[in-house]
Amino acid sequence: MAKKKKEKNPAKDFDTYYKGIFKERWDDLEKALKKEKTNVSYKDNLCTPYFLDEASLFCANLLEINKGDNVLDMCAAPGGKTLVLASKLEGTGHLVSNDRSSKRRARLHNVIKKHLIKEYQENIDISAHDSTKWGLYEQEVYDKILLDAPCSSERHVLSDPSYLKKWSINRPKHLSYQQFAMLAAALEAVKVGGIILYSTCAITPVEDEDVIKKLFKKRSGRFEIIDFDCDIAEDREFGKIVLPDYSDNRGPLYFCLIRRIK
Repeated sequence: MAKKKKEKNPAKDFDTYYKGIFKERWDDLEKALKKEKTNVSYKDNLCTPYFLDEASLFCANLLEINKGDNVLDMCAAPGGKTLVLASKLEGTGHLVSNDRSSKRRARLHNVIKKHLIKEYQENIDISAHDSTKWGLYEQEVYDKILLDAPCSSERHVLSDPSYLKKWSINRPKHLSYQQFAMLAAALEAVKVGGIILYSTCAITPVEDEDVIKKLFKKRSGRFEIIDFDCDIAEDREFGKIVLPDYSDNRGPLYFCLIRRIK
């Protein structure tokens, strides 16, 4: 007699997967992830304030931009972090804001047009490249690179039943392959001595510190991790993470600063 096929239950699988990572903390963290986000206003050098998560603002500010820098925002939409980078360049240097999705690029265009004065828009190019292949075409070009990589975005999944229905236990691992390819490409595109900021809004180590761990394995001796302080973040093996249950509803956001040394 044939075995009865097991019915898929993405919501249950999701809960089991993350409970396996966070143990007894998961119930509180899940409740925090389901709460509505509280954003803060960013105004520095903008003509109209932009509202974003305070953890995202801290993250973007970690990448110390100097006037005249050549900067790449590899996955820029919707545009909040691009605004922070552009506001620090103050119309100098060059900023490439990239996103493959035409829909997200349209939103990026609108955000830049609405919030930046024209003089600060003139040094920005919006592109539609595949970030996983960036290092094949541009090598040692950028002083600073922000890679806010596409990720599981568990907070969004929990807030939208249609996304939760599509969730699969294989999704984080699949995304981690793409994230590593983007990070490896960023390592080629940044100058020796230049800085990469890798970030995700995922809470699973597979998409966060494990991606950095893989970079150590595959690109050993070519980079180093830069330590930094952040009162609202928790230490991970590499980098730090802000989780909403311990940070007054900020995040989630993982970030790691990397300097290319070779």
